[in-house]
Amino acid sequence: AVGMFLRLLSDVRWRAANPKWRRTTCCRRNTSSTAEPHPLSLPAQAQVVICGGGIMGTSVAYHLSKMGWKDIVLLEQGRLAAGTTRFCAGIVSTARHASIELKMADYSNKLYQQLEQETGVNTGYTKTGSISLAQTQDRLISLKRIASSLNVMGIPCEIITPKQVARLHPLINIHDLVGAMYVPEDALVSSANVSLALATAASRNGVQIHERTSVSHVSIQKGRVTGVETDRGQIQCQYFVNCAGQWAYELGHSGEEPVNIPLHACEHFYLLTHPLKEPLASNLPTVVDPDGRIYIRNWQGGILSGGFEKNPKPLFTEGRNQLEIQNLQEDWDHFEPLLSALLRRMPDLEALQIMQLVNCPESFTPDMRCIMGESPTVQGYFVLAGMNSAGISYGGGAGKYLAEWMVNGYPSENVWPLDLKRFGTLQSSRTFLRHRVMEVMPLMCDLKVPRWDFQTGRQLRTSPLYDRLDAQGARWMEKHGFERVKYFVPPGKDLLDLDQSKTFYKPDWFDIVGSEVKCCKEAVCVIDMSSFTKFEISSTGDQALESLQYLFSNDLDVPVGHVVHTGMLNEKGGYENDCSIARLSKRSFFMISPTDQQVHCWAWLKNRLPDDSNLTMEDVTWKYTALNLIGPRAVDVLSELSYAPMTPEHFPSLFCKEMSVGYANGIRVMSITHTGEPGFMLYIPIEYALHVYNEVMNMGQKYGIRNAGYYALRSLRIEKFFAFWGQDLDAFTTPMECGREFQVKLEKGTEFVGQEALLEQKQNGVYKRFTMFILEDHDTDTDLWPWWGEPIFRNGRYVGKTTSSAYSYSLERHVCLGFVHHFDEKTGEELVVTTDFINQGEYEIDIAGQRFQAKAKLYPFSSLFTHRRRKDEVELSGYQRE
Repeated sequence: AVGMFLRLLSDVRWRAANPKWRRTTCCRRNTSSTAEPHPLSLPAQAQVVICGGGIMGTSVAYHLSKMGWKDIVLLEQGRLAAGTTRFCAGIVSTARHASIELKMADYSNKLYQQLEQETGVNTGYTKTGSISLAQTQDRLISLKRIASSLNVMGIPCEIITPKQVARLHPLINIHDLVGAMYVPEDALVSSANVSLALATAASRNGVQIHERTSVSHVSIQKGRVTGVETDRGQIQCQYFVNCAGQWAYELGHSGEEPVNIPLHACEHFYLLTHPLKEPLASNLPTVVDPDGRIYIRNWQGGILSGGFEKNPKPLFTEGRNQLEIQNLQEDWDHFEPLLSALLRRMPDLEALQIMQLVNCPESFTPDMRCIMGESPTVQGYFVLAGMNSAGISYGGGAGKYLAEWMVNGYPSENVWPLDLKRFGTLQSSRTFLRHRVMEVMPLMCDLKVPRWDFQTGRQLRTSPLYDRLDAQGARWMEKHGFERVKYFVPPGKDLLDLDQSKTFYKPDWFDIVGSEVKCCKEAVCVIDMSSFTKFEISSTGDQALESLQYLFSNDLDVPVGHVVHTGMLNEKGGYENDCSIARLSKRSFFMISPTDQQVHCWAWLKNRLPDDSNLTMEDVTWKYTALNLIGPRAVDVLSELSYAPMTPEHFPSLFCKEMSVGYANGIRVMSITHTGEPGFMLYIPIEYALHVYNEVMNMGQKYGIRNAGYYALRSLRIEKFFAFWGQDLDAFTTPMECGREFQVKLEKGTEFVGQEALLEQKQNGVYKRFTMFILEDHDTDTDLWPWWGEPIFRNGRYVGKTTSSAYSYSLERHVCLGFVHHFDEKTGEELVVTTDFINQGEYEIDIAGQRFQAKAKLYPFSSLFTHRRRKDEVELSGYQRE
């Protein structure tokens, strides 16, 4: 009731301050019996229609209008900020693991700080700071990793002792704490008022806002948005933005062409108390106790405290009939574990009177990251939803990036981790979402150790070899819904022990992966890589070649049977995709891309290939099982199975040929392993997969063959300085910046996308450079391991972050890959990075606040393996499996 009263009060004040807005929207509910004045009718057309008047919708409207787009209509089915935004706890926190989320939260904080001054609407912004508590050493390490990222971003942050916690917040019980992280710039706001302030500013910039208007249908023609139908008429538009929060999923399915937005709502509980005898100071820091699964903030002299329980309650939102979210049922039994955690953390609250338990819906996504971007199937249909309970922290930044995306065609930062296209249709099953969000919500507080995997929604996409590999001890991870092997547990190992090994230090699989790597280097291994995205592009004439020459940077006019490694670049020269393309015939091409490119790459090509019935593109990912045969003896295994010579004279590097293997025909064999090691990729029609695998394993016995997984692959590719898309390469990285000039043919005789940007870089130099770091004074057994995202320091100054890392079993050292920038010491401006700049620096890698010396290299250690030449006769007994 109190929340409702405050909400109404802010409504009245806000509307009083904005007579113009009052004229352009339906009038507010009249409490007297007199009839409402007739609301202003909807415009017949607009450039942009935004659906949803919460923090996301108003932020997008605000930023679009700031960027000069004025012809915008924002529609809200109930009243502005009356959904999840109204019940939001109002904590603005920058303590985030992912770099892009951290940047969004930092921008939001700075935006809200000046919003009241800009709009005249009281946003309740109070800088309180936040304290994240650690009850265990592992939690403290996790906080130290975040603190390292915050500090290099220029956000003040420090790791503090329990005694310092007590000084900052006297009510906190510190007896079980080992430390904490203090972020003094974090803040509190009234989220509904922030939303109203953004709406006010947007309205002044020309945005029309209509409350009590429901969108029933999005009209789509020829794969483009053409308009929306509402309960008050139609609006024609070029762009539609779905900011419908927990209703975004259903709204996405209401058009002629469904847009899959994988999110699901859960009930989220927090309690409000009456003020303490001595009311809490308004600037008292917010407390986050992840090990207790709770957060605590000051609320009008009392406290507001909620959390993320281990047994969440998913909500169904079918029908979208509830216009404004009412406070759902109180459930004290369900909240009890969180209440106990609160009383343990603040024992003085025992005597405090509780005002109410608030239960409101929050939307969660399958991977705990929000959803933004353009639909892969409908052009002009944008989405911003699924905030995983961090809507107010991300609201400003997310709205800014989406507005940039719409106006410029791309945002100013790499938002791939949040892009809608990271999901396929398989993640939009209602049952999958319901089960996954029940796992995701508790994970909000669980410790994020590297390489953890979701447990729900598994075994969805599998290779035909899944059962065979599983029976041989495979341990699985999931990418884009596809099961992939991490490593194989040898017979006799304690399996349970390995599944529980979650640590920031040396993992239990260290020796297992080491033996798989050794086998790849000295004998032969098989890795099932069926999850790779596979497209076939063909035409009746030269259309396929001409189109691909324009869309790819390398020269694809190669003899039939050759494989070309190439980037699919954007106008800025950045990698939209990094792939291998085999020319199967004069007029057909076979394209291999990373697993998570399946939706993104298809949409990118579909939108850019000419609309020509003589040109066809087919997704054949499911038609082929891919086996990677890695190692010096792969050539022996394959030549015996195919009765064909496979030596480099007969089968040169980067070559592709259809062959028989065993009894099976039509197997595409490529001399490429994606690791820098010798070997072959076999693309096997799916019905022959089991036969070919069995033949390979039987024939390989005498050569010491064994199965291997992706962890071995990662170690091999990183020590060879191979960059992978999605980890090292992204839409903001060009071939010139990562030493791949040789994969670009600037003079191939035809124009290609990104060519101008690359010519400019060739002339002027690059502003970042992909570099390999070998850790020098790092003890693999006792020191924290690097994973990715660690700050890189050159001569004591921050120059960039690592993008991936692995232990190199050949070097017996950790290898980190990352980008080095050159910032001007006085102005911070980015300068050109030269080879000399890289080579003349002294480097350190910061792992959770501890710095380790590192040697920087721009080229892989090709000579490294000469002093460890393998014996010609490998002792095979060591590699045979029972």
